[in-house]
Amino acid sequence: MERDDLIVNDSYSLNAKHGEEEGKKIRKKLYMVTGILTLLTVFEIFMGVYFKRNGTFTWETIKLLFIVLTLVKAAYIVLIFMHLGDERKNLKYVVLLPYALFILYLIFIGLYEGLSVQHLNNTFR
Repeated sequence: MERDDLIVNDSYSLNAKHGEEEGKKIRKKLYMVTGILTLLTVFEIFMGVYFKRNGTFTWETIKLLFIVLTLVKAAYIVLIFMHLGDERKNLKYVVLLPYALFILYLIFIGLYEGLSVQHLNNTFR
């Protein structure tokens, strides 16, 4: 019985024509990206555990660093896996800047509303 879900002439997997050298470069890049993201995540965990117990930084500073590192990781993922890193600088800014501004806006709204609720709780006590 012949399979009808395979189109032999148009199948991407059958038409992929790259050698072992290109495959090694792609795997090396993936391992490097995985390593960098893992190191950033381990640093975030270390920062949350060690700095909180040590009292070196305030908890607000640690939260701000978490947010910044998360934005850095998100931008790095977009640059690498969505192939935005190969584009011109202006296109990178056009794609990443609105997202960064939107996330900063959400953070601002969350902090502002949290302070408003805290103020209301303090006035009614």
